[in-house]
Amino acid sequence: MLSRLGISKVTGRDTMRILWALLCCCCCCCCWTTQAEIFTSIAQMTDLIFTEKELVQSLREYIKAEEVKLAAVKSWANKLDDLTRVSTSDPEGYLAHPVNAYKLMKRLNTEWSDLESLVLQNPSEGFISNMSVHRQYFPDEEDETGAAKALMRLQDTYQLDSEAFSRGKLPGMHSNALLTVDDCFDMGKTAYNDADYYHAVLWMQQALKQLDAGEEAVVSKVDILDYLSYSVYQMGDLPRAIELTRRLVAIDSSHQRAGGNLRYFERLLFKQLNELNQAYQPASEEPIQLGTYSRPKDHLPEREAYEALCRGEGLQMNEVRRSRLFCRYQDGNRNPRLLLKPIKEEDEWDSPHIVRYLNMLSDEEIEKIKELAKPRLARATVRDPKTGVLTTANYRVSKSAWLEGDDDPVIDRVNRRIQDITGLAVDTAELLQVANYGVGGQYEPHYDFSRKDEPDAFKRLGTGNRVATFLNYMSDVEAGGATVFPDFGAAIWPRKGTAVFWYNLFKSGEGDYRTRHAACPVLVGSKWVSNKWIHERGQEFRRPCGLTEVD
Repeated sequence: MLSRLGISKVTGRDTMRILWALLCCCCCCCCWTTQAEIFTSIAQMTDLIFTEKELVQSLREYIKAEEVKLAAVKSWANKLDDLTRVSTSDPEGYLAHPVNAYKLMKRLNTEWSDLESLVLQNPSEGFISNMSVHRQYFPDEEDETGAAKALMRLQDTYQLDSEAFSRGKLPGMHSNALLTVDDCFDMGKTAYNDADYYHAVLWMQQALKQLDAGEEAVVSKVDILDYLSYSVYQMGDLPRAIELTRRLVAIDSSHQRAGGNLRYFERLLFKQLNELNQAYQPASEEPIQLGTYSRPKDHLPEREAYEALCRGEGLQMNEVRRSRLFCRYQDGNRNPRLLLKPIKEEDEWDSPHIVRYLNMLSDEEIEKIKELAKPRLARATVRDPKTGVLTTANYRVSKSAWLEGDDDPVIDRVNRRIQDITGLAVDTAELLQVANYGVGGQYEPHYDFSRKDEPDAFKRLGTGNRVATFLNYMSDVEAGGATVFPDFGAAIWPRKGTAVFWYNLFKSGEGDYRTRHAACPVLVGSKWVSNKWIHERGQEFRRPCGLTEVD
């Protein structure tokens, strides 16, 4: 691991062994003669001179090793000095770039550990003590893997090739947040270890491209080709797998696995060609890039529609529908608190009816809510439809906290405002949930209400189903992060201080399945939201039943 820092491992114990061996060498020379002969035999004395010279040379090598070690530590300190100066000036802005977030995870999980090992060669109590205190807050292997997968999620959703990420070229911005050959290799290896050969190919190809362009790296071309060739084989491209494996064998003819793979790939290909009565066609000379191979299907049936909406494609808004959208002042049916200062309401969609409220939260209120939530942020959960218990899920990637009205007057005021605007009772609503979506943060398509096949989802609450959703946007997002509705092709973009509201249930209490929605991955920026899930109990006279099932 220390090769990353440009120094081979030399421990204090190893140094003592070297010096002791050299001293023993001198002693052995002396032991070959009597004491008198030592001082009278110039020849023997001459040998000692050269032995001493070797000792000095060995000592200088040790000093040089220590100096190289110190230089490596100084180089790290200088680099991180510049890095932390930029990152601490605007932490959220810095982490808004997904590559910066990934590299922070990688740095703290992997490279700081390398530095710790280096310093341990000549233990420094202050550094080790500091490391011990702060290590409990460091990301672990799972966090680094999660950050890598987040980059791949963004790559898929926004159709970005590995080159774009590696060079820091994201939509609407260009930065110096670059991925090295070793970074790209680690990304590919993360995918490979997860049997995700589609992404393994993309990132190993990028690592190979940068290495071929002359970029220095710790990882070897042999290692990259080894992973890349097998991943390409797994994607069903035998000709290219053979070509890549031949490149590997040409570099390292003694590579046993590569030699075996090459023979296997060739036999398999010619067997297929014979069965199909086709002639051999050499591998395409076109470089592997986004689109060369099809992404495997997954559990989400509306994946393509959902991701297209996240990119702003496939929107079903047209002039006829737009003509049915209006804006108005909302006084909450002449609510005393809204009479003098009604809230601005805009239609976002006609059916189902989705509205946006402007100036719902002030900047001061937003900062107070974030201040209260930050110490409590934990991995966001979803309610298990079978047990009703909150649990984490891979399709929801964010950090969230729950705030009560008693926590601060601001929370109580926001809850009351939601009740005034919607006309719905919030006494039976869930607590205000605050969520922060960072790098690649998302919530895949889901329903807020419980369906008929999960009747116990909210049984523990005893307040019925989720009748409506009130979603506050507490930040602007530079790129990505839209709330999309794949069923009817709507995308609602975050605007700080505004809120959107929709009903999840018809007046009959039946679920409106059109409201299946998703929070798109955040591409650039940090997305803060807070939401209030309003339940059925207490709304009997505020929202009476309709005459039909779909009123």
